[in-house]
Amino acid sequence: MCRLFIGANSHLWESQTRSIRMDGMVTSVRLETMFWTVLEEIAAKDDMNVPQLLHQLYNESIDEGHDLGNFTSFLRVCCLRYIDLQLKGLLAPRGQENLLSTNEILSLEASMRGSSSEELTTSGIKH
Repeated sequence: MCRLFIGANSHLWESQTRSIRMDGMVTSVRLETMFWTVLEEIAAKDDMNVPQLLHQLYNESIDEGHDLGNFTSFLRVCCLRYIDLQLKGLLAPRGQENLLSTNEILSLEASMRGSSSEELTTSGIKH
């Protein structure tokens, strides 16, 4: 299994720093290429560019009362969550319409949290 990761294109884990403007202030975000690629896909799915997505994620997180002391870590988790939701069949790939709304996905996840033995299969069905 390790060979799948070791043999991958090393460009995927090279870091890139991008400067973005949020609320009139310029800030820099440093992420690996693969995370930037996922963020580009997420942004495109919502008809945005990456700076717009990051600005919206930041502002909505603050509005929800989240502490974003490490915004870069938050972005990495967003990317992994996006891919995880796709693998579970809860979120459609780019170019396809989602079968469930955001609220339906969050409700389904909330109902699953209470039972650690239950998981979603790739079809989104409990077993």
